[in-house]
Amino acid sequence: MTVEAAGLRRLRARAEAVAAAVAVAVAATATRVRGAGPGERWAARRAPGFDLLVAVAATIAELSLLLNDDHLARTSTVVLAVSSGGALTARRRAPWRVLLATLALAGALVATGDSPGGVPALVALFTVAERADRRRALAALVPTAVLLAALSIVSVPVTAGVWALGAYARTHQRYVRALEERAADLQREQEQLARIAVHEERASIARELHDIVAHSVTVMLIGVRGARDVLHTSPDRADETLARVERSGEQSLVELRRMLAVLRAPGTPADARPAPSLGDLARLVAEYRAAGLPVELRVTGEPRSLPDGLELSAYRIVEEALTNAVKHARPSQVVITLAHRDHGLDIEVVNDGVAAEPARAPILGDTRNAPVTAAPARHGLIGMRERTSVLGGELEFGHQRGGWFRVAAHLPAGGGT
Repeated sequence: MTVEAAGLRRLRARAEAVAAAVAVAVAATATRVRGAGPGERWAARRAPGFDLLVAVAATIAELSLLLNDDHLARTSTVVLAVSSGGALTARRRAPWRVLLATLALAGALVATGDSPGGVPALVALFTVAERADRRRALAALVPTAVLLAALSIVSVPVTAGVWALGAYARTHQRYVRALEERAADLQREQEQLARIAVHEERASIARELHDIVAHSVTVMLIGVRGARDVLHTSPDRADETLARVERSGEQSLVELRRMLAVLRAPGTPADARPAPSLGDLARLVAEYRAAGLPVELRVTGEPRSLPDGLELSAYRIVEEALTNAVKHARPSQVVITLAHRDHGLDIEVVNDGVAAEPARAPILGDTRNAPVTAAPARHGLIGMRERTSVLGGELEFGHQRGGWFRVAAHLPAGGGT
């Protein structure tokens, strides 16, 4: 073996070692970045900067192999080497084109009489193996390995090793991603189970609250009746009985407050304001008038005392109907009618606005058959329906002929007790 042949073999071995070292460094960095937690993924957030560093490192390595002691620097050599390394800045956006470009430039260097190390081509092959599926990556390996070996740039084992690093990086990324998704699913599942447990516990507390209220009211009612029976014949006994009723009421009130504090959502302060009633509708109408909505309130029939729960539901139904009218219809006129009847209270709210999706609005019908979630303007109707059904009433809504939209509710007189 001549001295020149031995030098070429040493140079080739040196080139393969440098090229493999650069590819391994890129593989290790990319794998660590993609497998790290959110706080450590600085390179993933700065991919262009990272690719620029890879391009610079590959260019320097390629030039150091080309411009050795026995090789004079030529402009064509430097231009081809820099172009080959610079192509790596686009390796994420177009990995296949970058691979083809680096192979073509490596062939051009060989054609001009240079001995390239193939560093940019190996980095490009690693990127293809990392980002493409296994079958397509294998399709890239075979011609690349054959071409680099035929041009006496890099041996087949080195090329296959770099490709294997890219394939491993892809597998590692998919494994880490699957672990992260599984961890996120487990966290969501745990949160959901915790919410279910809280709801179940609150339901249990609500049942206990019902039992406490029923028992306490029953005891107080029996005591009051007993005191009334002996009020004239045995005043002392009646006074003692009423004292027990008072203590029972106080204890029940304390227990109720404790239970309600548990049922209240965390961080929700207690509302000290009294619940609104029909007497507050005038103030509500005045507020909407002041805001520029022409609202008219009409009351028919003889007003009479109604249960607090019924008056609260009636107020909320009117309030929600006005809110929906302002948000979704933009009417020029709204008429509220309260009709006091012997069997209960009838509520009617009509407006002349045009709904956001009039074609999807049902023609005046019972809410059980109405698609209340079909359009955005229907969301408030769900609450109206629930309030009405709790009281044993009926709710209707829909467009009337003439373009008016009508919400009508019937609340039976005994529904709020």
